[in-house]
Order: sequence, then structure tokens, then C-alpha cells
Amino acid sequence: MEKLSTFLKTRRKEVNLTQQEFADRVGVALTVIRKIEQGKTNLNMTKVNLVLGMFGHELAVVKTADFEKSTKK
Repeated sequence: MEKLSTFLKTRRKEVNLTQQEFADRVGVALTVIRKIEQGKTNLNMTKVNLVLGMFGHELAVVKTADFEKSTKK
């Protein structure tokens, strides 16, 4: 499973945007993008989902049992 930090950095670079340009397009502070790309764990889920929404993704709570079932397939 790809890390959030790697996912965001890779996708942002694919669309050829700096961190500042990306933050401006999403409507979040530059520090939000930096924290995500640095792998910080103290993140605001609402802001993370705003950022991920640019690529058609979102984070959601998943029960451990459901996750384990889906990874064993």
C-alpha cells in the first residue's frame, strides 16, 4: 500500500505543480501540503481530504477486520 506522503508528492509532480501552486489550487495553506509530504502524523482529516479530492481520492475510517479481509484476497 502506497504511503500518503509518497502518493501526494508523486501525483503533485505528475501535474507539474510546486507545493505552493498546489496548495493555492486546493485552497489550503502551504504547511498542509508540506506536512502531508513529510509524513507528519498530526494532520487535519478534512484538509487531507480536500487535498486528496484533487485526485479523486479520500481517506476514511475502516474497521481492522474489514481491512484484513480485503488484503487477504
